[in-house]
Amino acid sequence: MSWREVQLGDGLHIKHGFAFKGEYFAAAGEHLVLTPGNFLEKGGFRVRDGKERFYHADFPEEYLLAEGDLIVAMTEQGEGLLGSAARIPLGGKYLHNQRLGLVQITDPELLDKRFLYWVFNSADVRAQIRATATGAKVKHTAPERIKKVRLKLPALRDQQGIAAVLDSYDDLIATNQRRIALLEDAARRLYREWFVHLRFPGHESVRVKDGVPQGWRGKRLSTVANVNKRSIGARDRPDSILYIDISSVTPGLIREVTPFAFPDAPGRARRRVRHGDVIWSCVRPNRRSYALIWEPSENLVASTGFAVLSASDVPFSFLYFAVTTDEFVGYLEQNATGAAYPAVTAKTFEDAEIVVPDAGALVAFDRHVLPMLEQMEAMKAQNIKLAQSRDVLLPKLMSGQLDVSGIRLPEEVMA
Repeated sequence: MSWREVQLGDGLHIKHGFAFKGEYFAAAGEHLVLTPGNFLEKGGFRVRDGKERFYHADFPEEYLLAEGDLIVAMTEQGEGLLGSAARIPLGGKYLHNQRLGLVQITDPELLDKRFLYWVFNSADVRAQIRATATGAKVKHTAPERIKKVRLKLPALRDQQGIAAVLDSYDDLIATNQRRIALLEDAARRLYREWFVHLRFPGHESVRVKDGVPQGWRGKRLSTVANVNKRSIGARDRPDSILYIDISSVTPGLIREVTPFAFPDAPGRARRRVRHGDVIWSCVRPNRRSYALIWEPSENLVASTGFAVLSASDVPFSFLYFAVTTDEFVGYLEQNATGAAYPAVTAKTFEDAEIVVPDAGALVAFDRHVLPMLEQMEAMKAQNIKLAQSRDVLLPKLMSGQLDVSGIRLPEEVMA
């Protein structure tokens, strides 16, 4: 491949967003105002369930984004977000806010838009954007600064080939994410059907008194699960750990773990976890930072900011779904203390009241749901490997170190 050095401004324009007025924001509506919080640190679009801001006033039509539009974060609202790029997943819904830049191709013979997405999410370009940013606490960039970024560029056909390879990794990850969501929804529906609506197998012949079927019991969570059972002690310190920080956990997913030599690890890296444990962030429970631990490494350790729930008298499949319902989240929110950082304690979890079905219903539920969890966790693990492979390929393809014609697609790599 032949490469030449250009400035981004040779082939694109960055359009500022509109200054939407805060007085017209609402928690629901038709048109959603995007913010830098809608970007992932390594690039990509983030859906912010429960944190969206919708707009209820007239606005210029040109600021309604179309599917496939490429936007770039010009304010570092969170660590690593400056210069991050995302593609709009759906037209007619998202609004182009003032802290975001809309990337518009001015020379389609020079730049491919799909390739540009990966350009913005490459380390070299991000470093250049950050180097020219202003602001002490919060970094800002501007369209003219972005246009001065320099890079080596292959021919348009090779740009399209590179984008196709990298996109194929993201496409497979997205497919897995959709399958995971469908499986989790099916498991949650089954939980609600059996244990909330009480339409469990054989329910017709079971007496129900005060909303509780015969043989079922209302119990404190501490009677069926241990809270923070295992911690690293003074005499059993490992040489190294894999660390789960609260910021790395989103609803149902551990996005990453960080390796540390134990002496260098954060002081909060103390909670030992085992297969089937449920970790739940004690801070800001409304964010639903929880996950199921699945076949972990022996040295996997969670922050003391988590409550680690270990099933003792129920299957962990039942425990996981019981402590991640809307009702349970509501209980945590009602019992959180602190204005700036609402938080609960281990005792909050221990004192939670849950209805525990009889042994037959628990065994039947586990038999139905455990295979779903196994499939979900297998796809989560595959997504981690896909993302790692993509991240290794990205700098090598963007620098010309690898020829795109010799790259295997992820379906072939993962087969």
